[in-house]
Amino acid sequence: MLRPAAPALPATSVSRTVPLKPEPYSVEGEPFADAEEAWFWAVQAHDAKTAGARIIAGCGQVARPCEPQDLLQVIDRLYRARKLMRDHLHVLVHYGRRQSAPEPDRFREQRAHSLWQEAFTVIAPALRNKGIAR
Repeated sequence: MLRPAAPALPATSVSRTVPLKPEPYSVEGEPFADAEEAWFWAVQAHDAKTAGARIIAGCGQVARPCEPQDLLQVIDRLYRARKLMRDHLHVLVHYGRRQSAPEPDRFREQRAHSLWQEAFTVIAPALRNKGIAR
């Protein structure tokens, strides 16, 4: 069975592009000084969110080029690509919640310090490429 042809649109109609979804955050913002600062910020924001805080984009003291979840996705992507191992993640989370890097001079933190350094050797270039850190 043949269907009738659709009527042609008049030449005066203008097509408009409608965005499917608005941008969740502004791309502009002050990048972090380094990858460690970005990591501490993301862990602190994630812990606040799990404690019940409502995080609203653009309402912080300093505009950032990303959301905390974006940074966690970078870490997840590196883990899935096997550039970060489970031991790296344990150290990142433990010292991220402490908001301080492991001390190389403390005997009990020497292994954690080497894992921390290895992790940020991989994380820093990924964050610089995305414009999240300098």
